[in-house]
Amino acid sequence: MSSPGQRGKSLMEGSGSGEQQSVTPSRYESQKRRDWNTFGQYLKNQRPPVPLSQCNCNHVLDFLRYLDQFGKTKVHAPGCMFYGQPEPPAPCICPLRQAWGSLDALIGRLRAAYEENGGSPETNPFASGAIRVFLREVRECQAKARGIPYKKKKKKPTPTKDHDSSSSSSPAFHFS
Repeated sequence: MSSPGQRGKSLMEGSGSGEQQSVTPSRYESQKRRDWNTFGQYLKNQRPPVPLSQCNCNHVLDFLRYLDQFGKTKVHAPGCMFYGQPEPPAPCICPLRQAWGSLDALIGRLRAAYEENGGSPETNPFASGAIRVFLREVRECQAKARGIPYKKKKKKPTPTKDHDSSSSSSPAFHFS
């Protein structure tokens, strides 16, 4: 990890020259900074507190589960009579959760922030395979609960045909 001085330096470098520092950061940059600070606070509130240098994918997974309590997406449990219905006709007691898309975007911002703040890509806990598996499971579970099974987009059946046809047919789409 980087020292506090290096962390400040990398944040300064990320914002550009002195002229650009007076410009309001983009929505993405503001959200990334807010997410990074929230995650840092979460680690500090652990008993015992977890230094960022010792953070691993299990801490990230715990953080994602912790965030569920603030979610706004109704996720029906398999035993719920509305399970699998995209638009249930009445309320139920199923929990609110963080939406998969929100979690996916959060992980993307935290992954970038980790490296911008001196962490190496090789040790980035937000880039762990366990995080990808967790996000995939959340996506599939939420899709089933809403009755919209997630289907991975399939590539065209024959990659060699795609390559050949894309080079010949692609320009035709651009001329219309």
